[in-house]
Amino acid sequence: MNRDALAQKIDTGEIDTVLMVFPDAGGRLVGKRLTAPYFLEQAEAGTHGCNYLLTVNIEMDPLEGFKLASWDQGYGDFAMKPDMETLRPLPWQKSSAMVICDLHAESGELIDEAPRSILKKQVDRLARLGLTCNIASELEFFLFNTSYHDANVAKYAPAALAPSSDYRIDYHTMQTTRDEPIMHALRQQMPAAGVRVESTKGEWGKGQHEVNFIYDRPIVMADGHCVFKHGAKEIAEQNGKSITFMPKVFAHEAGNSCHIHVSIFDENGSRFWDPIAAAAAGPRVARPAASDTSGAGASDYFHHFLGGLMQYSRELCLFFAPTINAYKRYQSGSWAPTKMAWAHDNRTTGFRVVGHGNSLRIENRMPGGDANPYLAFAATIAAGLAGVEQSLDCGEAYRGNAYVDDKLPALPESLKDAADLLEKSEMARTAFGDSVVDFYVHAARHEVRAFEGAVTDWERMRYFERI
Repeated sequence: MNRDALAQKIDTGEIDTVLMVFPDAGGRLVGKRLTAPYFLEQAEAGTHGCNYLLTVNIEMDPLEGFKLASWDQGYGDFAMKPDMETLRPLPWQKSSAMVICDLHAESGELIDEAPRSILKKQVDRLARLGLTCNIASELEFFLFNTSYHDANVAKYAPAALAPSSDYRIDYHTMQTTRDEPIMHALRQQMPAAGVRVESTKGEWGKGQHEVNFIYDRPIVMADGHCVFKHGAKEIAEQNGKSITFMPKVFAHEAGNSCHIHVSIFDENGSRFWDPIAAAAAGPRVARPAASDTSGAGASDYFHHFLGGLMQYSRELCLFFAPTINAYKRYQSGSWAPTKMAWAHDNRTTGFRVVGHGNSLRIENRMPGGDANPYLAFAATIAAGLAGVEQSLDCGEAYRGNAYVDDKLPALPESLKDAADLLEKSEMARTAFGDSVVDFYVHAARHEVRAFEGAVTDWERMRYFERI
């Protein structure tokens, strides 16, 4: 929706409120609601928001030790400048539209640590090389027949969380019909809000679903990803239910993933595909079998890009798995990866290669449903570009069950390990800058300390009587 369309809808009374938002460090959309006429008259040029919003935990507690914002600096304002290309109606909210903002200092420059700024920097790197990126996320979530309020009152006890299905529903079309009031609303209302949905399907867990988005450019996809998460929760709430994107809700059920599909293009087509090599290899390469490990048809650029992902994704894991809970998702036989390996159409590896020709792409299976898409996309692009710059080799495609292969390097086991790896990563500091790396490492360590100081239900159950 452009400015003229908004003005027309304001005149007819269709829209009277504009949400001005930006993604915070966790990928949540935060901001303020403005009367729509005021937005057109004044706030289209920008508004302000307290700069503590990037330096709080999920409970909104101000955290100490950040250079970006602090009590010592008085917690001033960021300038929130709307990207008018993101202006969109919100069909699930009454008479409302939304616009996503970039964060600027009062002097005018972008705030380096802001997630949208971080992704923009990587997109700009591609543009300087004459390249573009096609990217898409597949996002999983659990749907419960329990409202958010009731879940909170019950302190999110498993017994109080009633999955929307009675059994696992991967690819089911009968049981998932019961969820169609919500799933149909997501498929129909999200495109009206500029979020291009390809499909939804049942997933492996009880009450678990997946949404696939139609690929797009990284900023557009990340914006849509966050709008989807925001809107999906509101639509569930309106139906007396709840949705969670938490990576591991139940210890013995599958976790929620956020698979990222990526490919790189120039003016001539996909940089991942080598038509000359494909022609030399013969007709079978046009549609390789799942067991094909030859890599015929894939370009040198592809192998270097994938080599960068193989080399650097452990160091960047904090951007794929940013919470304590995320590392409990990495369990053998759970459909989440545990090892650093790549293969053709093999769901036991961290990187799965699918497609052919211009659709040849890499699926990064490391991120969970908690991933901030701006950071996860930026990390995927940065690792791949480092591989190209350094001519890294991805090695041979893996064959077999990566879960049981102890020779393969493992993913980090905890948020603490991931923060330590990111802090020491020269590649990350080169790609993102010291201020960005130090900011997210510091935030992660705050979260680790909070968790280490917490007394859990597990501890009370185990130790209350028996020690």
